[in-house]
This record gives sequence, structure tokens and C-alpha cells, in this order.
Amino acid sequence: MHVLELEGVGVRVVGKTLLDGIDWQVAYGDHWVILGPNGAGKTTLLSLAGAVRHPSEGTVSVLGHRLGRIDLRELRRHIGLVAASQRLIDEELMEQEGATAHTVVLTGHTGTSVPLWDKYGDAERERATRLLADLGCKDLAERPFRVCSQGERARVRVARALMAEPAVLLLDEPFAGLDLPAREDLITAVEHLAETRPVLTTVTVTHHLEEVPATTTHALLMRDARVLAAGPVSEVLTPDNLSDCFGRPLAVDRLDGRWYARAVRP
Repeated sequence: MHVLELEGVGVRVVGKTLLDGIDWQVAYGDHWVILGPNGAGKTTLLSLAGAVRHPSEGTVSVLGHRLGRIDLRELRRHIGLVAASQRLIDEELMEQEGATAHTVVLTGHTGTSVPLWDKYGDAERERATRLLADLGCKDLAERPFRVCSQGERARVRVARALMAEPAVLLLDEPFAGLDLPAREDLITAVEHLAETRPVLTTVTVTHHLEEVPATTTHALLMRDARVLAAGPVSEVLTPDNLSDCFGRPLAVDRLDGRWYARAVRP
């Protein structure tokens, strides 16, 4: 059984094709990155993986359950999702009430936008503390969420997503808007999760090759709503494939497990 299995999948909305003919399998313990230009279909693909929407055609199975034959709300309890474009907690209310980073992480246990205090015991509180430590931000536990930097908030959101002990963690452009130090802190945290949680599967969507964690095992390239290439990361992230994906000649380098790309100048 795969964590994700898509066969002949298409998504169409008001006559517009968002995904077309997608075949994709993700095994337990894999760490995938999805790369491609704007409008390629990356976020739409992740919405299927996150049991947020149904396909227009084809079949999608998530954690062994076929979409359309299971309550999506129940399935989403086993999926951790962090999306830069989507607030999964009421951050404005959290700020008004002076909620700490620890409180924000606790809400991941109940999957609620605000804390339900009667649902949190010592075990949940200790788990939230451990997750903050795992994400390299234990010192933020008692800091008001409203004064956390954008990079600190990003790591707190990942810790929150892990509170429910999901089988798969989906990261949709988690590095968007982060400066260089914050980006590197979050990449280091994601790499630590991969190294310390062998059964956790991750899928990260990004635009930039420089944001691919060194622990990534597989890559999927998208262009024009279709899969251009998919497989082991070293076989997919080649100059030819990436040049085709982004529509310009690219030189690709790898150093200490991290990838870098630059345009080839005439």
C-alpha cells in the first residue's frame, strides 16, 4: 500500500484544465519535492494528496482510501498540512488573546482554529513542547505568537501539523516570504524530521531548487498541468529536465546534498 496513489487523474474547473493525466505513487518513508513554474498544477496536486478536493477523472487513493469512498474530514485527521497561502488557525484571534507558540501547537491536537483547553492534558502539553524542540524553536514556547517572526511562525505551524501524529506531512510553499536565515532554519528543521522520523512521509511544493532539503529522496517536475518527470531525485533534477520544466537553459549544481540552479547565459 502506498501513502498516495494517483492513476489517470485530471482536474477541470469551468473548462480550465488544472491537472491532466497524472500518474503518481508515493511510498511510506519517501520525501518528495514537487517543482514547476507558476500555474503548473503543483498546489492542485497537493490538494488531492491532502484530501481537500476530488479529481474530475481518474482515481486518487490516500493512505489506502480512495477519494469518493471515505469521509474526507476523517481522512484529513491523518494528514499534516502546512500551506503558506492558507491559515489553518485563527491567527488574528491568537494575536488578540496573546496566545503563545506552545498554545498554537496544542491546537493541532484537536484540529481547531482556537484552543480547546479541556482537551489538553499533560501528555499533549509535553508533546507540544517536544515538537517545538524538534523544530529548533523550543525557546519560543512561552513567546506570544504575535511577536514571532515570519520564519518562527513557519516552524511553529509545522510543529502544529505534527501534533496529530500524521502519516504524511504536506508542505505547500513553506518557504514563501522567508529571508535567507529563516529559510535555512526551516530547511534544517525539515531535514531533521526526515532523519529522526523514518516512517514519516513528506511532500514539499516549491518554486526554487535552492529550497529542496538535502533529505529529499524523490522529485516530481510539473509543467502545463502534466507531470514532466518523476522518480529518484538524482535522476529527475538534471539540467535537461529542469531546463524543459522552466522553459530556459539552466545549469544545475549540487553541494552537500543541496541543489542550485542558474540560467545559462549566451
